[in-house]
Amino acid sequence: MNTEILPSLFVSHGAPTLAIERNDTVTFLQRLGAEIGRPRSILCVSAHWTTPVPTVSAAPQPETIHDFGGFPAPLYQLRYDAPGAPGLAARVRGLLDGAGIESQIAPRRGLDHGAWIPLLLMYPEADIPVTQLSVQAHESPSAHFRMGEALAPLRREGVLILATGGAVHNLSRLGAEGSTPEWAAQFDDWLGRKIADGSYEELMEYRRLAPHGALAHPTEDHLLPLFVAMGAGSAVIGEEQVRAESLHRGWTHGSLSMAAYRFGGRTEKSRAKGSAG
Repeated sequence: MNTEILPSLFVSHGAPTLAIERNDTVTFLQRLGAEIGRPRSILCVSAHWTTPVPTVSAAPQPETIHDFGGFPAPLYQLRYDAPGAPGLAARVRGLLDGAGIESQIAPRRGLDHGAWIPLLLMYPEADIPVTQLSVQAHESPSAHFRMGEALAPLRREGVLILATGGAVHNLSRLGAEGSTPEWAAQFDDWLGRKIADGSYEELMEYRRLAPHGALAHPTEDHLLPLFVAMGAGSAVIGEEQVRAESLHRGWTHGSLSMAAYRFGGRTEKSRAKGSAG
């Protein structure tokens, strides 16, 4: 029997060109899928789907959404034809409703590039059922943390919670200063330290407490998925020892952080036997 408790993850997905680039972040994501192993299904929380209330897709065959423009033609030929996970969608809604969090089902929503590009690199076979959960740009980090807490039981049900956004995300400043600017590096370092320390209350007040918080995130959408992953990984499940771990650090376009973090999870002997499916 598989008793593995999966982690929840936050990865910075960068620009859409990540899907056709060759760099350290691409190598990291390709390796990450192998290291995590094969989950039963995947719940992706992307910064690129915002709705008034938490909404989960029940599409049986999610389309690949090319929600970007002006990029190289090969990007628009890529597809991620993984099966959908309507059963997981119903389970997600049940957990949210049980926690007193209003939620909805979107019967046909596909996978935006914040979801399918990391998945394409992590699980290129596209054979693991996947669905997507939205974020709420008008809601607080603490509201997203509570949403993650409600979803924590999924981690012992073979579900990988994959949150994607950007650790530093100010598109108006991309490449403006050549190398990584000091304001971006200071925020990224602060974020990493507070995650490692488990200082979740401070993290949820990052706009007030972090150096250059509002400059690093003029809008909050690309950091909100982090708090879902953090909440999902904060609960003690079984004999799990809760921990947060930095998985990757790096930069693209000068100020776009590619940091990634893991929250919770326990590696069981069953993983060595390949029983994560």
